[in-house]
Amino acid sequence: MREDNTVLITGGAGFFGAILKRYLLERGYRCVSVDLLEDPLRHSLLTSVTGDIGDKTLMQGLFAEYRFRCVFHVAAILAHDRAHASRLWASNVGATQSLVELCETHHVRKIVFISSNCLWSKGFVRPVTEEDPPAPAERYGRSKLEAERILQRHPDKVQTVILRCPTIIDAGRMGLLTILFDFIRENRRIWVIGGGRNRYQFVYAEDLADACLRSMQYKGSGVFHVGSDHVPMLSEVYQHIIDKARSSARLHRLPRQPALSVLRLCHRLGLSPLGPYHCKMIGENFIFSTEKIKRELGWMPTLANAEMLYKAYAHYVHNPQPHGREVSPHSRPSSMGILRLVKWLS
Repeated sequence: MREDNTVLITGGAGFFGAILKRYLLERGYRCVSVDLLEDPLRHSLLTSVTGDIGDKTLMQGLFAEYRFRCVFHVAAILAHDRAHASRLWASNVGATQSLVELCETHHVRKIVFISSNCLWSKGFVRPVTEEDPPAPAERYGRSKLEAERILQRHPDKVQTVILRCPTIIDAGRMGLLTILFDFIRENRRIWVIGGGRNRYQFVYAEDLADACLRSMQYKGSGVFHVGSDHVPMLSEVYQHIIDKARSSARLHRLPRQPALSVLRLCHRLGLSPLGPYHCKMIGENFIFSTEKIKRELGWMPTLANAEMLYKAYAHYVHNPQPHGREVSPHSRPSSMGILRLVKWLS
């Protein structure tokens, strides 16, 4: 194995990090994964390190030991990850600064960074382009924006590709989606804000992994939006899952403004798993324009929203559900909070 085929993946034991890691291993790349969580995967080309990417001694040792072709910076503390909430800014921003410095010192020429649609906190009536200025309204989105700014400061020293993505979906994706999945599996009424007439884009994890690989091979720096094509209304996506699952669940409309007011109140009282971003965007339209990445990287999505969401649903129904802090928030069922009462009443 050539040294220039060795890559570093931060957050490699998390939901998307694990998918990206397998994707690269299958293509012959030697992967070094660093994550707070223990990595269950064993592979001859994989070195897994359980640790904090903010641990400078640990990271300096890895950069000294390996000659990385690229750093895939996937790790992030989520706004609703209560176990690590106090470390969100230090991890998402401070550790990003340290990674850039290590890349400069050790002459690593490429960083591929997974950013987010949480950079915006309002809906759009048109696809959002790379030229639209971000305006995050909560801490996680602000941390992602600050990380982007850090990464873009020295393009002459380290080439940086920023991939802004919507919700990443694949088999094994759980988190807040398990609330919807439980309602469908148990044939409950599914209460949809505004009737689910809004269009909200997802991205298939394997498609995002393909974008990561193309970004590593891309000559230069850039910001690219990724996401599925032909985004239907959420009510259509949910109905597709219901029909394919042969569930008797039914969609029921909730008036938009009263429902959002109740959700915000429940969040302030600590009764709801939905955070500020979810309360703002749950009934909004949000679609990334993907014209730039298609044109410059030759990337194309392969799965539509309904197909990838059903894949996640089927996996949830037919496989054991992991619990506890030994798995990432996206890979375990979310606490339902007051939504358990809603479920009981449905």
